[in-house]
Amino acid sequence: MESLRREIFVTGGTGYIGTALTRELLQHGHSVRVLVRPGSEHKVPSGCELVHGDALRSSTYTAQVAPADTFIHLVGVAHPNPRKAAEFRSIDLASCREAVNAAAQARVGHFIYLSVARPAPVMREYQAARAEGESLIAKSDIPATFIRPWYVLGPGHRWPTLLIPLYGLARLYPGTRAGAERLALVTLEQMVRTLTWAAENPPEGIRVLEPTHIRRGFGEPMIAHRRAASA
Repeated sequence: MESLRREIFVTGGTGYIGTALTRELLQHGHSVRVLVRPGSEHKVPSGCELVHGDALRSSTYTAQVAPADTFIHLVGVAHPNPRKAAEFRSIDLASCREAVNAAAQARVGHFIYLSVARPAPVMREYQAARAEGESLIAKSDIPATFIRPWYVLGPGHRWPTLLIPLYGLARLYPGTRAGAERLALVTLEQMVRTLTWAAENPPEGIRVLEPTHIRRGFGEPMIAHRRAASA
């Protein structure tokens, strides 16, 4: 697919992944606008346009989404853990619902959603909220990319490196190999490359990128039809 200059609207652009991503998008020559709350403006890289609003109320920013052709939704609870189950629905899912409404009204051509790998034996409420977010997007009929990391290694997010030897062992045995690949650790750099590639290469329908694709920086996508994604 041909890479063109994109008009990109980002929610969650002041977070762990968002700040690195917006900087990369600017370096690629794209126009980037970031939804911000008062007091978080300093977290946005110079060169981005600021849009003040509330991610949980699309009415505060819908009018400023256009003329974006790409909407990247990164909003989520920081450092998710099982104790934050209620927040996964009141923040992660609620913000996704608002973002889909805003993107649909602005007639955005591509919605990129930061989801999560699944199934997994833990974080079931988190996985359920993200799966419901994917379903909302699929039902909107907006072409979309679902990016599904399990854990993103980077500054302040490195404790799972202790598990790397266990991942290596799991890949050696047929009974655990698939799970180790499905829940593989990825790096912040790999995520940024993948998100940037996704923005520059919009799909015609629903595209799903799993950790195996993210670890390559982008990769051959697994295509899921809208009907299957919304089932």
